[in-house]
Amino acid sequence: MNVQFKKGVLELCVLVLLNKKDHYGYELVQKISENFQISEGSVYPLLRRLTKEGYFTTYLKESIEGPSRKYYQLTEEGRAYLTKLHQEWEEFSKGVNQLIKEGAHNE
Repeated sequence: MNVQFKKGVLELCVLVLLNKKDHYGYELVQKISENFQISEGSVYPLLRRLTKEGYFTTYLKESIEGPSRKYYQLTEEGRAYLTKLHQEWEEFSKGVNQLIKEGAHNE
């Protein structure tokens, strides 16, 4: 899949997953990778930025598999941002799909 496509939707994917339940970083990478391939290195900078912007809070939780894990939790500002991004995505994807449909009829 095109790298630019992935970069554009990664933020939305992370927000959607955290809206459902709190996750730690590697868990987010695994969940997203079930649908399309991403690198760990692309998620952690995004998590740091969105935390700094106030969309997530973090907390540590004990793990039986090793050191404590940092979990990310969506804030109210994060939920509002998710709603805004989701609406933008719907409008954007509708427009792109319309162009693709029109282009397919000309072939």
